[in-house]
Amino acid sequence: MRITWQWPEVVPGTIGDAMSTPQSRCGMARRMERHTMTPPGHIAADSNDAVLELDPRVHALRSVHRAVADLRRGTPVILRGPDTCLVVAAAETVGARGLGELSAASLAPALLLLAPVRAAAVLQRPVPHAAEDEGAVALRLPPALLAPDALRSLADPTAERLILETPERLAAPPLAQAAIALAKLARLLPALVAAPATEAAAARLSLLSVPAAEVLAYPAGAATSLARVAEARVPLLDVPEARIIAFRAADGGIEHLAILVGDPEKTAREGGAPLVRAHSECFTGDLLGSLRCDCGPQLRGALKRMADDPTGGVLLYLAQEGRGIGLVNKLRAYTLQDAGLDTLDANRALGYGADERNFLVAATMLRAIGVERVRLLTNNPDKIAGLAACGIEVLTREAHSFDPNGVNDGYLRTKAERFGHILPQ
Repeated sequence: MRITWQWPEVVPGTIGDAMSTPQSRCGMARRMERHTMTPPGHIAADSNDAVLELDPRVHALRSVHRAVADLRRGTPVILRGPDTCLVVAAAETVGARGLGELSAASLAPALLLLAPVRAAAVLQRPVPHAAEDEGAVALRLPPALLAPDALRSLADPTAERLILETPERLAAPPLAQAAIALAKLARLLPALVAAPATEAAAARLSLLSVPAAEVLAYPAGAATSLARVAEARVPLLDVPEARIIAFRAADGGIEHLAILVGDPEKTAREGGAPLVRAHSECFTGDLLGSLRCDCGPQLRGALKRMADDPTGGVLLYLAQEGRGIGLVNKLRAYTLQDAGLDTLDANRALGYGADERNFLVAATMLRAIGVERVRLLTNNPDKIAGLAACGIEVLTREAHSFDPNGVNDGYLRTKAERFGHILPQ
C-alpha cells in the first residue's frame, strides 16, 4: 500500500485538536475533572491575539519532570509549600558544586532526610515515627558528614560504611514527604540533603522551584494524561498476530507499551472480556533470562496463552521495573538479597515500600483501547484490587504460575508468604 503525505489544511485559530484527560475512579488517586489540553508539542493560541496559554496540568507535569532531571544530575531543587520552601539535593548524586549551591540557598544548617526503615539502619535502632513526620526521618548533619562520599554512605545500604559517628535525629521539616516522593520519582535512593530556603533563592541561583503539591500529585496526573503516540504490527515468536501500541504521558516521560494479541478490541466491543496481564518490565528476567525471578516465563507464557485464546489478549508492558524502584535500585536490592534479606526487606532497606507501582497507568491504557472488562492473568491479589479501584471490571482471575527453577525458590516463597500471591503449594 502506498501512502501519500500531504500537508494538513490550516484552519486559523485551531492549532491542534483538543483532547480530554480521562477521569479516574482509582482509589489511589484524587478525582480529576475533565479538561482540555493541546497534544504534546502543540501550542494553544486564541483566534485574535495568538496569546500563548499552557494547560496548568501539563505545566505541573513538566515542572516535576524537570525537577526529577535536576535531582538526578546532582543539582538542588527548591520545593514550595503554602508557607515555606525547602531546598533539597539527592544524597546519591550531589557533588561539591551542588552542596555549595544548596548552602548558598539555605537559611539554616542542612539536615538529611531518610525513609524510616533506612534511618533505623543508620541509627542502628528502631525508629518509631509519628504522622507529623510525613514518612521521613530527619538527621542532623555535622560538617564531617556534609560531603559527597559520606552522604552516599548514609544513603546506600550497599555502599561501604564510612561513617564513624551516628547522626542525631531531629524533627522532620515541612515538605519532607514531597522531598522523599521526588527522589522516588527520580528512581534514586530516597535520601536527601535538605534545608529551609526562600523562593527568591531559586531566581538568585538559577535553581528550579516546584510546588510540593505538584510533586505529590504527579503519579496520578502522569497516568491520566497517557495518550497513544505510535503503533505497529509486530509478529512475535509463537504470536504471529501481535500489535504494539506505545503510550506517553503529557510530560514526555518514558513510554509504556500495550501488546495486543489477536483482536481484543473486537472482543471488548462485543461485550466480552479478553485476557489481560499487567506486566512490569524486568530487564534482567525478560531480556537476559535471569533465574532470580519468574518474570521471563510469565511474559512469554502470557503471550502464548493469549495467542491460543479466541478472545485475544492485552499485555501491558509497564515501565515500572523492580515493582517501581527502577533497575539500578533493583540491582542494589539483589546485593542485599545475597547478604540474606528477602525481596521485600531488601526494597525496604533501600527506603522504598514493598510495592511502589501505580495501577492507574494500566487502567488508563486499557480504557484507551476500549477494554474495561478483563480476565486477569495474575497471582497477585493486589493487582486485582488495584485495577478494580481504578474502575476496571475484573471478571475472573486466571492463574499464571511457573515452577521454581532452583534459584528463584526463595523468591517465589516470599511472594506467597509475604506478598500474598496465590501460588501452588
